[in-house]
Amino acid sequence: MKEKILVFDTTLRDGEQSPGAALNVQEKVEIARQLEKLGVDVIEAGFPASSPLQFEAVQRVGTESSAIVAALARAVENDITAAWQALSRARKPRIHTFIGTSDIHIAGKFGSDRYGVSLKEKRETILKMALMLFRLQKHSQQISNFQLKMPAVPTRVTWLKSLKRS
Repeated sequence: MKEKILVFDTTLRDGEQSPGAALNVQEKVEIARQLEKLGVDVIEAGFPASSPLQFEAVQRVGTESSAIVAALARAVENDITAAWQALSRARKPRIHTFIGTSDIHIAGKFGSDRYGVSLKEKRETILKMALMLFRLQKHSQQISNFQLKMPAVPTRVTWLKSLKRS
Protein backbone atom coordinates (compact mmCIF):
# COMPACT_ATOMS: atom_id res chain seq x y z
CA MET A 1 0.00 0.00 0.00
CA LYS A 2 1.34 3.43 -0.96
CA GLU A 3 1.50 5.93 1.88
CA LYS A 4 0.51 9.55 1.46
CA ILE A 5 1.14 12.49 3.74
CA LEU A 6 -1.90 14.76 4.03
CA VAL A 7 -1.48 18.46 4.73
CA PHE A 8 -3.97 19.41 7.47
CA ASP A 9 -4.34 23.19 7.74
CA THR A 10 -5.92 24.93 10.74
CA THR A 11 -5.55 28.55 9.57
CA LEU A 12 -9.31 29.22 9.50
CA ARG A 13 -9.67 28.19 13.13
CA ASP A 14 -6.27 28.75 14.75
CA GLY A 15 -5.86 32.03 12.87
CA GLU A 16 -8.61 33.44 15.05
CA GLN A 17 -6.80 32.52 18.27
CA SER A 18 -4.69 35.68 18.08
CA PRO A 19 -6.04 38.64 20.07
CA GLY A 20 -8.20 40.85 17.87
CA ALA A 21 -8.23 38.44 14.93
CA ALA A 22 -11.63 37.48 13.56
CA LEU A 23 -12.62 36.34 10.11
CA ASN A 24 -16.07 36.72 8.61
CA VAL A 25 -17.65 33.95 6.54
CA GLN A 26 -16.62 35.38 3.18
CA GLU A 27 -13.00 35.81 4.34
CA LYS A 28 -12.91 32.19 5.46
CA VAL A 29 -14.29 31.04 2.10
CA GLU A 30 -11.66 33.08 0.23
CA ILE A 31 -8.81 31.81 2.38
CA ALA A 32 -10.07 28.24 1.87
CA ARG A 33 -9.92 28.80 -1.91
CA GLN A 34 -6.31 29.94 -1.59
CA LEU A 35 -5.43 26.97 0.62
CA GLU A 36 -6.90 24.68 -2.02
CA LYS A 37 -4.74 26.33 -4.70
CA LEU A 38 -1.72 25.62 -2.49
CA GLY A 39 -2.64 21.93 -2.48
CA VAL A 40 -3.82 21.64 1.12
CA ASP A 41 -5.58 18.29 1.57
CA VAL A 42 -7.64 19.00 4.71
CA ILE A 43 -8.96 22.42 5.73
CA GLU A 44 -10.20 22.79 9.28
CA ALA A 45 -12.88 25.43 8.70
CA GLY A 46 -13.96 26.19 12.26
CA PHE A 47 -15.71 25.16 15.47
CA PRO A 48 -19.45 25.05 14.60
CA ALA A 49 -20.70 24.55 18.15
CA SER A 50 -19.08 27.80 19.29
CA SER A 51 -21.28 30.27 17.36
CA PRO A 52 -23.73 30.69 14.47
CA LEU A 53 -20.98 32.48 12.49
CA GLN A 54 -18.62 29.52 12.91
CA PHE A 55 -21.43 27.13 11.94
CA GLU A 56 -22.17 29.09 8.76
CA ALA A 57 -18.48 29.38 7.87
CA VAL A 58 -17.95 25.62 8.15
CA GLN A 59 -21.11 25.03 6.13
CA ARG A 60 -20.04 27.41 3.32
CA VAL A 61 -16.44 26.21 3.13
CA GLY A 62 -17.70 22.61 3.10
CA THR A 63 -20.05 23.18 0.17
CA GLU A 64 -17.65 25.35 -1.85
CA SER A 65 -14.39 23.46 -1.36
CA SER A 66 -13.21 20.34 -3.15
CA ALA A 67 -10.68 19.66 -0.36
CA ILE A 68 -11.56 17.62 2.70
CA VAL A 69 -13.23 20.06 5.12
CA ALA A 70 -13.00 19.39 8.84
CA ALA A 71 -15.04 20.85 11.67
CA LEU A 72 -13.60 20.96 15.19
CA ALA A 73 -15.59 19.44 18.06
CA ARG A 74 -14.90 18.64 21.67
CA ALA A 75 -15.59 15.05 22.65
CA VAL A 76 -19.17 15.84 23.62
CA GLU A 77 -22.29 14.84 21.73
CA ASN A 78 -23.66 18.39 21.19
CA ASP A 79 -20.40 19.53 19.55
CA ILE A 80 -20.27 16.45 17.34
CA THR A 81 -23.90 16.92 16.30
CA ALA A 82 -23.29 20.60 15.44
CA ALA A 83 -20.19 19.67 13.45
CA TRP A 84 -22.01 17.08 11.37
CA GLN A 85 -24.96 19.38 10.80
CA ALA A 86 -22.62 22.08 9.52
CA LEU A 87 -20.89 19.51 7.27
CA SER A 88 -24.09 17.81 6.08
CA ARG A 89 -23.75 19.14 2.52
CA ALA A 90 -19.95 19.18 2.35
CA ARG A 91 -18.34 17.31 -0.54
CA LYS A 92 -15.69 15.70 1.66
CA PRO A 93 -16.62 16.09 5.34
CA ARG A 94 -14.47 15.21 8.33
CA ILE A 95 -14.84 15.85 12.02
CA HIS A 96 -11.81 16.66 14.18
CA THR A 97 -12.48 15.85 17.81
CA PHE A 98 -10.26 16.39 20.81
CA ILE A 99 -10.11 15.76 24.51
CA GLY A 100 -7.68 16.91 27.21
CA THR A 101 -5.65 14.10 28.75
CA SER A 102 -2.76 15.67 30.66
CA ASP A 103 -3.06 16.43 34.36
CA ILE A 104 -2.87 20.13 33.42
CA HIS A 105 -5.89 19.86 31.10
CA ILE A 106 -7.80 17.63 33.47
CA ALA A 107 -7.38 20.17 36.28
CA GLY A 108 -8.29 23.11 34.03
CA LYS A 109 -10.98 21.73 31.74
CA PHE A 110 -12.48 19.06 33.99
CA GLY A 111 -12.19 20.85 37.34
CA SER A 112 -15.87 20.46 38.19
CA ASP A 113 -16.83 17.64 40.53
CA ARG A 114 -19.36 16.45 37.93
CA TYR A 115 -16.39 14.74 36.21
CA GLY A 116 -15.29 13.11 39.46
CA VAL A 117 -13.60 14.26 42.64
CA SER A 118 -10.20 12.61 42.34
CA LEU A 119 -7.83 12.71 39.37
CA LYS A 120 -8.42 8.96 38.91
CA GLU A 121 -12.20 9.48 38.73
CA LYS A 122 -11.78 12.34 36.25
CA ARG A 123 -9.56 10.14 34.03
CA GLU A 124 -12.24 7.43 34.10
CA THR A 125 -14.86 10.00 33.05
CA ILE A 126 -12.65 11.23 30.20
CA LEU A 127 -12.12 7.64 29.07
CA LYS A 128 -15.92 7.12 29.04
CA MET A 129 -16.34 10.35 27.03
CA ALA A 130 -13.78 9.15 24.47
CA LEU A 131 -15.45 5.74 24.21
CA MET A 132 -18.85 7.41 23.70
CA LEU A 133 -17.31 9.43 20.90
CA PHE A 134 -15.80 6.38 19.21
CA ARG A 135 -19.10 4.48 19.42
CA LEU A 136 -21.10 7.44 18.11
CA GLN A 137 -18.78 7.89 15.14
CA LYS A 138 -18.53 4.16 14.40
CA HIS A 139 -22.32 3.80 14.52
CA SER A 140 -22.87 6.71 12.14
CA GLN A 141 -20.02 5.75 9.76
CA GLN A 142 -18.47 9.21 10.14
CA ILE A 143 -14.95 9.96 8.97
CA SER A 144 -13.02 11.57 11.79
CA ASN A 145 -9.74 12.47 13.43
CA PHE A 146 -9.21 12.21 17.16
CA GLN A 147 -6.65 14.30 19.01
CA LEU A 148 -5.35 14.10 22.53
CA LYS A 149 -5.28 17.77 23.44
CA MET A 150 -1.77 19.02 23.98
CA PRO A 151 0.26 18.84 26.06
CA ALA A 152 -0.27 15.09 25.63
CA VAL A 153 3.37 14.42 26.48
CA PRO A 154 2.78 14.91 30.25
CA THR A 155 -0.18 12.52 29.99
CA ARG A 156 0.60 9.33 31.88
CA VAL A 157 1.55 6.62 29.40
CA THR A 158 -0.34 3.88 31.25
CA TRP A 159 -3.52 5.94 31.05
CA LEU A 160 -3.03 6.48 27.30
CA LYS A 161 -2.57 2.74 26.84
CA SER A 162 -5.90 2.15 28.58
CA LEU A 163 -7.51 4.59 26.12
CA LYS A 164 -5.95 2.72 23.19
CA ARG A 165 -7.05 -0.70 24.50
CA SER A 166 -10.62 0.52 24.95
